[in-house]
Amino acid sequence: MTDLKFDRHRRLRGSVNLRAMVRETSIQKEDFIYPIFVVEGENVKNEISSMPGVYQHSIDRLGEELDEVVELGIPSVILFGVPKDKDPVGSGAYHDHAITQEAIRFAKARHPELVVIADTCLCQYTDHGHCGVIEDGVILNDESLDLLARTAVSQAKAGADIIAPSNMMDGFVAAIRYGLDEAGFTNTPIMSYGVKYASAYYGPFREAAHSTPQFGDRKTYQMDPANRMEALREASSDVNEGADFMIVKPALSYLDIIREVRDNFDIPIVAYNVSGEYAMVKAAAQNGWVDEEKIVLETLLSMKRAGADILMSYHAKDAVRWLEGK
Repeated sequence: MTDLKFDRHRRLRGSVNLRAMVRETSIQKEDFIYPIFVVEGENVKNEISSMPGVYQHSIDRLGEELDEVVELGIPSVILFGVPKDKDPVGSGAYHDHAITQEAIRFAKARHPELVVIADTCLCQYTDHGHCGVIEDGVILNDESLDLLARTAVSQAKAGADIIAPSNMMDGFVAAIRYGLDEAGFTNTPIMSYGVKYASAYYGPFREAAHSTPQFGDRKTYQMDPANRMEALREASSDVNEGADFMIVKPALSYLDIIREVRDNFDIPIVAYNVSGEYAMVKAAAQNGWVDEEKIVLETLLSMKRAGADILMSYHAKDAVRWLEGK
């Protein structure tokens, strides 16, 4: 055996500190965006049955959630408004005193330094649950763009730091960028949900946001999960139209797509660790089948390793506590 030659990779794994010294990828609290659902009413804090630990908050209860986020050092939240009233064109999305706009004002007044992101879509506000205007059962692309731009401008006026359009209409970034610039919000960034797949992982979110389509599905505008190259075409269009960030959604089953987008574009990449991914881990942990802390941190690490700069995750608060031993 004296002439046997081989590489000794284990030399760099011998202790906790040695492993930490050579670790290639890490997660820190500054990486996170925490999603929050805001509903109309008073004194509302409803746990979402399929997302244990995640709640719908009325604005008068929103402060306690924001305070916790800020205390943990998480730098950003994304707000999803859940209105009581809906109509065919989602007019509640672009009303200056709609639920999302009021939540933005509240958040910025309470914590001016917190980066507040506005989800910009119509599905929570339409009575049919789709992300655009409908005519004879068809989601109309171009007719929806003006409403999306109006929504973005209204959210920017309310104080949103970042606009995050999630509708997947063709040209939505161009329309929103034009609308924001015309309204004087040239410095407001767009965080595009540019690579958004028609995924089964969104189920719990639709319970939380009351946004289930009332007919059909969203496969005519969200991407086919089988397609890889299409993601690059979508991302390229949005970057050319003025996107400042690119979201890949979902994240866990699309780590290859995160890497493709990372390798081809030089803007910040956001991995959206979506509701179904969260719910599966929670269910397994509650049954004692997995170690929740270890599996969550490993999962989030995989998204960073794949190339994500930012993690949008319902696990964010727990993850920061675990990372910092709180």
